[in-house]
Amino acid sequence: MLGEKHHLALEFPEYRYQIHVLKTTDPGFAKLHQEYNDLDDEIRRTEQEIEVHSDEFLEGLKLRRLQLKDELYERLKASE
Repeated sequence: MLGEKHHLALEFPEYRYQIHVLKTTDPGFAKLHQEYNDLDDEIRRTEQEIEVHSDEFLEGLKLRRLQLKDELYERLKASE
């Protein structure tokens, strides 16, 4: 759905606590998490036509968000 939030805690509610812990204890995770949220915000602004970008640029943002999501998920699984 256009304009939908994809914040990590919404994507992986079962890892909500680990997300909080890793954001506060692992600077690498925190940096990736922030980049993920920043990309998600930019994608939503574009989908809501608050910002204007080409379709190709938007697809690149979505691809990067997916890559970050995969990396963050792997880190979450490893922290169990």
